[in-house]
Amino acid sequence: MHELLHEAEPAPIDEAERYSRQVLFKGIGEQGQKRIQQGRVVIVGVGATGAATAGLLARAGVGKLTLIDRDFVEPSNLQRQVLFDEDDARAALPKAVAARQHLLRVNSGVRVSAHVADLVPANIAALLDGADIVLDCTDNFETRYLLNDFCVSEAKPWIYAAAVGSYAATMNILPKGFEGVAPTACLACVFPAAPGGNVETCDTAGILSTAVNLAASMQVTEALKLLTGQPQLMRRTLLSFDLWSGERSEIATGSPREDCEVCGERKFRYLAGEGRPHITLCGRNSVQIHEHHRPVDLVALGERLAPLGTVRSNGMLLRFERAPHTITVFPDGRALVQGTTDVGLARSLYARFIGS
Repeated sequence: MHELLHEAEPAPIDEAERYSRQVLFKGIGEQGQKRIQQGRVVIVGVGATGAATAGLLARAGVGKLTLIDRDFVEPSNLQRQVLFDEDDARAALPKAVAARQHLLRVNSGVRVSAHVADLVPANIAALLDGADIVLDCTDNFETRYLLNDFCVSEAKPWIYAAAVGSYAATMNILPKGFEGVAPTACLACVFPAAPGGNVETCDTAGILSTAVNLAASMQVTEALKLLTGQPQLMRRTLLSFDLWSGERSEIATGSPREDCEVCGERKFRYLAGEGRPHITLCGRNSVQIHEHHRPVDLVALGERLAPLGTVRSNGMLLRFERAPHTITVFPDGRALVQGTTDVGLARSLYARFIGS
């Protein structure tokens, strides 16, 4: 008679060995590693940049990661969103949930919480509560201005990151009152208004995975400086690279702009909900987005969207069909998203294809 064979419990990973090469780096060392393992980071957006950022932080041993994302995994994500696989896309798993599952397999010692949510004024305080630093990995300026308002109002550091095409950029925002460090410019100091007109997105202009990973690497490196207690070493510029052309740009952000509405006058319009497009459920299986302050060139928009689906335009409106959704766009930026009653999904589709 054969005895039943029981699989042994997997041997735990030795933490000293896991982080040994990171500890050898003189900028971190043993004390820095201890601080990293006590750190709490919130990542807003777990798409391309967010997935890469979350993976790097989990491998570095950050104590707690909070993931916030409103979208789900699609096949087109797999080219650049490094935490997801084909099974995630087939199941259309929420990105925050799928990311959490993969991160725990990378490092079971990291606490990861996943929130399938749209970051809005009503939930931002609860979702960002307790964070040592907030990392922007979103795809739209509306959410970034909301982050900027909240983090400036709470003296909470955050890092802006962007990647589209072959372009990657990051900027550190250290608000007044944070640990005695001289404040930097905030996002509104550098961008008093969101880019207007037809804004390129990865769904319309494409994106290189290398640009995504560069943005994530720059962002995480800056975050590690803060988590190890060295905020004075954080870069005080808006740094951007175009990996295809080799062009590099750096804009000084070392001092706030005195007349800045946010960090100077402390007017937090986005936190109050004023800067947010009005969204309504406007009928059966549709959501209407009102964006009156952002005129859209329908001809240029149609040219961008034509390779991605069916486009019809009559000069007064543009209809973009990409099954199972149809987006009707008006010249003032207002849009009707048909095929869903999920406001978060409608906003995601608007940001992906129209830009915001």
